[in-house]
Amino acid sequence: MNVIMGLMAIGVDAAALNNAGDEPGEMADNTVAVKKIRTKTGTHPYVSAQAIRYWWRQTLESKYNWEMSPITRETKIAYTEADPVKYPDDDVFGYMRAKKIMVDGKGGKKKSKNVTVTRISPLKNSPLVSVSPVRIVNDFGVMARQQGDPVPYEHQFYMATLKGIFSLDMDAVGYFTTETRAGFHNLNESSIESYEKNGNLIIENNGGISTVKISEDLKQKRIKETIEALPFLFGGAKSTLHLTDVTPQLLVLALFNGGNHVLANLMYDNDGVPNFSIEALKEIIEDYKEEFLSKIYIGIRHNFLGNLRNNLEELKKQLESSKSDEENILYLGTPKQVVEAFLNEIYKSKNNKKS
Repeated sequence: MNVIMGLMAIGVDAAALNNAGDEPGEMADNTVAVKKIRTKTGTHPYVSAQAIRYWWRQTLESKYNWEMSPITRETKIAYTEADPVKYPDDDVFGYMRAKKIMVDGKGGKKKSKNVTVTRISPLKNSPLVSVSPVRIVNDFGVMARQQGDPVPYEHQFYMATLKGIFSLDMDAVGYFTTETRAGFHNLNESSIESYEKNGNLIIENNGGISTVKISEDLKQKRIKETIEALPFLFGGAKSTLHLTDVTPQLLVLALFNGGNHVLANLMYDNDGVPNFSIEALKEIIEDYKEEFLSKIYIGIRHNFLGNLRNNLEELKKQLESSKSDEENILYLGTPKQVVEAFLNEIYKSKNNKKS
């Protein structure tokens, strides 16, 4: 199982990246509140996983010219075309198209036929959550350009370091089945029939279950662009008043044999200060050294999280000077540099295996 695992963190000043609508009990009737989690230690603002996926799609569409799957809106539901061969976002981000059609039954009577298709997203991600509790600021303003009394309003923002995780199942990208179970019934037989005219696809039938595979070149393109988009992410609410850089200032990437996200808890709250655990990283390297299929790539901006860059450089020297299996397992650079180096390694090694 080849899974790209990632952890990313962003540091934001005066941000309001994801809002929850009106908040009762505030001074103004139309207060716009940010999304947040309240715990015993304090308040943690967050960006929903759905919002991050929206940013990711936006970036892929604008920078890499992805043709996005059209959305159909009906009375109570909305769905995409559910065509993962034609539309890369249907492939990478998954879908559920719940639909029934009327077909001819016995005696010429019409009957309902379920043609629902679903696909588990190869790309999975968590929300971005503030590592440490922060104080939410309420900003009071007025609309006063019109005649008459000014109209008061209020909105919230915060300063925080937010972190989240993601994974991309490389084996699942570009691979679709008609298996009749939730998440795996990606295609109907009618889709298979239409795909048979496409010479670039591999179509197989095994025990009544059909599978479709796109070309290896197209699969690699979708995977690479999904990861390459990370240093160019853009989005966020209230950008007119709170323009915020949402590109990762810390990015950890590795190819892993399995779906368990071992990088998830590298960041922690140290008495109100966000921190990154070098000791936890060393434990992960030792415990899972046989499961890592690549180096661990860590991209970090200088001065982000204090001396973390220097501490990681010191750890890298320690590992390289030892004669253990962990030597040369760390690659350090900027977030953009590690994306490029990581993709070069995993595709160089795959191509070598092919030859």
